[in-house]
Amino acid sequence: MKLQVASISKKFDQKIIFDQASFTFEKGKIYGLLGRNGSGKTTFFNCITKNLKLDEGEIQLLEEEEARNYDNTEIGFTQTYPQLPAFMTAYEFIRFYMDIHREQIRVSRSPEDWLDLVGIAREDQHRLLKDFSHGMQNKVQMLLSLVVQPPVLLLDEPLTSFDPVAALEFKNLIREAKKDSVIIFSTHILQLAQDLCDEIVLLHHKHFQAIPAEKLHDAAFEQEIVALLSDEEGR
Repeated sequence: MKLQVASISKKFDQKIIFDQASFTFEKGKIYGLLGRNGSGKTTFFNCITKNLKLDEGEIQLLEEEEARNYDNTEIGFTQTYPQLPAFMTAYEFIRFYMDIHREQIRVSRSPEDWLDLVGIAREDQHRLLKDFSHGMQNKVQMLLSLVVQPPVLLLDEPLTSFDPVAALEFKNLIREAKKDSVIIFSTHILQLAQDLCDEIVLLHHKHFQAIPAEKLHDAAFEQEIVALLSDEEGR
């Protein structure tokens, strides 16, 4: 399975975000999406989820070389600012979410075990979500996508609020999930991209630019990325 982005264009007033941009993201890889602030990373995710309408082009799933449209249940999107039900506890919410998605769940774990994985202590699992810190809410939101493991998983600035132990657990879960999903995450942390990604994609001059996988661990990788993105600032 692949996520096919075909000649997409999008602008806001006079600001052009994408101009006939194309790329194909494949299942089995973790893609790191890098770009300067305002380059369109979150806009791209919102176009995939259909929260924003493209001006031109299409985004489709490609299965056995047959392109098809998809619905929102096939896209998991972890946003920078979580949107969770304030008056449910973390345990109640995860249990409810598992109940309504039971046919999609591939890994058998209890709600407590899932919450343990992201470092939510047992005593906190029965607190109202409205009383959680932003970091704790972010962990719960990110967990939703990993519980159901949709065909496409979008992670907007993941792991930034995680402690080292929970971050390691999540990295392992994401690596496991790539077997069955297209995974794209945006980040400003180059070291995280190097550690977790199979491929880096730059949002650069209103197009997608792949960085060869073999360059990920070059000593000059960081300098090359910074030079490319600095070049964009000057244009």
